[in-house]
Amino acid sequence: MTGTTISILPMTAEDAPAVLDMMRVFYASPALLSNGSEEIFRNDIEACVSENPYASGYVLRAGEKMAGYAMLAHSFSTESGAPCIWVEDLYLLPEFRGQGIGSAFLKYVREQWPHAVLRLEAERGNARAISVYEKNGYKELPYMELMSLPDED
Repeated sequence: MTGTTISILPMTAEDAPAVLDMMRVFYASPALLSNGSEEIFRNDIEACVSENPYASGYVLRAGEKMAGYAMLAHSFSTESGAPCIWVEDLYLLPEFRGQGIGSAFLKYVREQWPHAVLRLEAERGNARAISVYEKNGYKELPYMELMSLPDED
């Protein structure tokens, strides 16, 4: 990847088809416990490209090629008394992995929100991703996280 410029750009509606394709692959991988759904994927993208204050999306480029995408969720940590940014999705196409793009994105997030608590989840078996996260200052938390999904209508 020497000499290739890494770009991190806000996701736009024009990026939706490529991001949707990547989401289908990402959510079907062992990196996630949920397979998601087309409705969820489309809602996520819409939240990222609209004026939604709780979500932001990015496309990651290596030179002129789309290399991946990322989605963030914005909240507040009462535990820390500071804004909290969740790295919800960080996906790179296989041919772009191991080239520093994931680390560049994590550095970008820290630079954009220097006073925020940064959080993310990782599947325990995803050693490669965990290594990238740890290299970028993320540490495993000593407690379990629980989740309740919204009721379906």
